[in-house]
Amino acid sequence: MAPLRNPTIDQMKNIKIATAQFENRSGDKVYNLSVIRQLTAQASNKGADVIAFHECSITGYSFARHLSKEQMLDVAEFVPDGPSVRQLITIAKEFDMVILAGLFEKDADDKLYKTQVCVDKNGLIAKYHKLHPFINPHLTPGDQYVIFDLFGWKCSILICYDNNIIENVRAVKLLGADIIFMPHVTMCTPSTRPGAGFVDPKLWENREADPTTLRQEFDGLKGRAWLMKWLPARAYDNAIYAIFSNPIGMDNDQLKNGCSMIIDPFGDVIAECRSFDNEIAIATITPDKLTDAGGYRYIKARRPDLYGDIIAQPHESEQKVVWMK
Repeated sequence: MAPLRNPTIDQMKNIKIATAQFENRSGDKVYNLSVIRQLTAQASNKGADVIAFHECSITGYSFARHLSKEQMLDVAEFVPDGPSVRQLITIAKEFDMVILAGLFEKDADDKLYKTQVCVDKNGLIAKYHKLHPFINPHLTPGDQYVIFDLFGWKCSILICYDNNIIENVRAVKLLGADIIFMPHVTMCTPSTRPGAGFVDPKLWENREADPTTLRQEFDGLKGRAWLMKWLPARAYDNAIYAIFSNPIGMDNDQLKNGCSMIIDPFGDVIAECRSFDNEIAIATITPDKLTDAGGYRYIKARRPDLYGDIIAQPHESEQKVVWMK
């Protein structure tokens, strides 16, 4: 795939992007789409051009780790002709907004994908299959990147774990992307890293009486403090806008901490959801930062003749995927 070149900076216009957090219900597409509509209305009223929702925001996510292939096929839909994407397009048309949201997709051969779609009032703009799915063993990994245009800006999508593989972010940047939408369902889960672990759902139930303890858990190493170790670096190193979206509250039996945010090419957080509620955060995206940021210079200084073959080498051993139980 040949790199896509952006127009000159002077030709690119400012746009307003909203990122959302909300507490989804497992398998309840009607409810989840109703919340997506409510938050899209809020973003439209505040002048946003685009709104981005989290991974599997239409279907729910963590509950899929318990599902058989037959059950996954029941939850999954065709894209773009399934009812959920058609409803998403209806919402986009109602508010004249671009919307990004996620669901489980199936095809005519019963292959299953973790999919993020981008739609507007005219229909499907882009869809992307997660490259590194692991919530359910019946999911098929995606095999290509996606680059698409929004209001004169080149954009891409990388879902959750895809963003932890640094080559993916650099690859879509080299293909022309200046905005990368990063839908997640992440944080507050066990890991080998220090400080990681679940956050007790009882703290969520008691959030009105004791918001302080919950906020400490959400913002500590189980949550935001871990995110801030690496997410700003993806934006900084590649001179891109990172649009991070994540759910708040219970996703099946796991508590998630939200903090959906927008990070600019300097690696600075310029908008963030900070409540425990269904919420949006909006930032104005300006083209000047794309070339003012250090990452612009770093990319021009690359020496792929030195390390191109090294980066392309296969690993000595394959990573073992451990399915979430």
